Amino acid sequence: MRPPVPVPLSARLLPACCMILGLLAACALPGFSPPPKLFTLTPKNTFADGLPVVRSQILIEPPVAAAGIDTGRIALSRAPTSLDYYAGVSWTDRAPAMVQTLMVESFENSGKALSVGRDTIGLRSDVILKSELREFQAEYDPAVENAPPRVHVRINAKLVAMPRRSIEASRTFEAFEPARSAGFEDIIAAYDEALGKVLRRLVEWSLAETARLDRESTRRNS
Repeated sequence: MRPPVPVPLSARLLPACCMILGLLAACALPGFSPPPKLFTLTPKNTFADGLPVVRSQILIEPPVAAAGIDTGRIALSRAPTSLDYYAGVSWTDRAPAMVQTLMVESFENSGKALSVGRDTIGLRSDVILKSELREFQAEYDPAVENAPPRVHVRINAKLVAMPRRSIEASRTFEAFEPARSAGFEDIIAAYDEALGKVLRRLVEWSLAETARLDRESTRRNS
């Protein structure tokens, strides 16, 4: 019997190298694209002086949103009846989930809500903050070519008293913030500024209304 012929190392490695090169080549084929660049926004941490301290436990539901906004994609509009998205970029979460997180953090940053959290099954609540994210897009003026957009944020909020589940207060908060330039970093900064204005007013209003509900509850129980 003839002894086996040794196979050179280079020949043994050739199939693996070809496989790796094939995968790298596939990444450059049409239909393959790099992952989107992720962006997030910041909670509000400055508020008006003299806000009341509330003792009710506030739970915050994720905002309801239309399908065009209920996505991780970053929305833009070039006409009142159209909605599109920026390519190659995305929020770190679906827009309503991201806004819910920023709401909770903003309430916590106020230092006036002793007990605030997400609306989670099993947690007791005195007040539930329900909201609807109605506008959350960068809007371009079709009449002005290459002009920076303005970011439009609008949230409707309702305070629901528990356990009777009655709507005790409702208000809509809206902000427009022009981007300093057409550069995407400036557009994200405009998103952050517009949402920050809405969050500040929403938190201040919610604290004032919840404090009112606390006083009414104290009077009823005294």
